[in-house]
Amino acid sequence: MKIMLIEDDETLAGEISSFLTKWGYDTAIAGKPDAILQEFTQLRPHLVLLDVNLPFYDGFYWCGQIRQVSNVPVIFISSRSDDRDKIMAIAQGGDDYVEKPFQLDLLRAKIEAVLRRTYEYKVREQVFLPSGLCFDKAAGMAFFQGKEVELTKSERRILAKLIEQRPAVVSREDLMMDLWNTDEYVSDGTLTTMVSRLRGKVKAACGEDVIGTKKGQGYFIL
Repeated sequence: MKIMLIEDDETLAGEISSFLTKWGYDTAIAGKPDAILQEFTQLRPHLVLLDVNLPFYDGFYWCGQIRQVSNVPVIFISSRSDDRDKIMAIAQGGDDYVEKPFQLDLLRAKIEAVLRRTYEYKVREQVFLPSGLCFDKAAGMAFFQGKEVELTKSERRILAKLIEQRPAVVSREDLMMDLWNTDEYVSDGTLTTMVSRLRGKVKAACGEDVIGTKKGQGYFIL
């Protein structure tokens, strides 16, 4: 999911962008306060985070401009707490309003709620991990920042099983049985090799260990 962030406070914009990136979102910070609509058209985001106080034109104006070309969800973020501003935000087509200062976890919850309502099927089929890794359950594919992580069929199966059962530990026996159900015989040693390669590929993609080992029991998603 791509999020366009329109915020003239560079420090806050950077904090929000870094936080959302860790949760698997592709975040783009608007760089031209006088050409928001042009950037929006180029980026084609799934959601917009929009500050009210902006140079040239305020957020209400830009929300109105976006609504002329798209129904993409818009969440206002503003230090203005007057009810009239909230009413104006809704009137211009906003989907939610978050007052500054706010906890980043609250903002993420708001984003996920709006995305669920707007893209219910797509969000339900995608799993986002804290490492920034995204797993598409329908396609059985892993992505990091929009780029596919190249995995074998068996590696995808293992990752899907671990994500499905998280945070529980999945035993080696369960993983082998799951692979056998696909008509692929896997020995104990082969499974060790598969998990090792899967762990290496995922870490190479996102820079973090995603799969943990519970000695004598099995594997789990960190």
